[in-house]
Amino acid sequence: MRYARIPDQTIRRLPLYLRALFFVAEQGQSEVSSKDLAQYVGVHGWQVRKDFSFFGEFGRPGVGYRVSWLTEQIKTILRLDSEKKAVLVGAGNLGAAVLSFSGFQKYNLAIVAAFDADAEKIGQRVSGVEIMDIACLESVSELGATLAIVTVPGEVAQDVVGQLINVGIKGILNFTSCRLIVPDQVRVTNIDIGMDLASLPYYI
Repeated sequence: MRYARIPDQTIRRLPLYLRALFFVAEQGQSEVSSKDLAQYVGVHGWQVRKDFSFFGEFGRPGVGYRVSWLTEQIKTILRLDSEKKAVLVGAGNLGAAVLSFSGFQKYNLAIVAAFDADAEKIGQRVSGVEIMDIACLESVSELGATLAIVTVPGEVAQDVVGQLINVGIKGILNFTSCRLIVPDQVRVTNIDIGMDLASLPYYI
């Protein structure tokens, strides 16, 4: 289900709430208040209540939220109630680190294949994921993947993304410094580690 007129910042906070709920559940709590949830995420309690109000009545006054129920509600809103498959393109140092990350399973995300142009990497497995020849990107459509993680050099990123879109990729996590041009129906989230780190000296 797509909800109309939901602020983008609210959608961006939902995974933060989900991460907090995972932590709360691991501590053995079955219920959590908006105040406590806000502290885990770093916002005010009213912001938690406002964010959830876009989707209906989630909590009970004076009681809070049932952790397991709220977790499932947020997963449904984010379409994480069923497994979503992703591929990774660019299996260098950064790509290999992403493949080794164990946190995807919590969010019902699975990297089902990786692609690279380096002949020495092709055929190897990293954290159980086979590295395939980037020339075989058309096989993505056969894997049922709709998401992609791109960690290739910037000069080839646009071409790679164009190929991914042609085989059905709808969401892209972009680790390159390249500004990608994509159709309106394709969503890109950019992560530039160098740029984000460069802002920190200003604050310290």
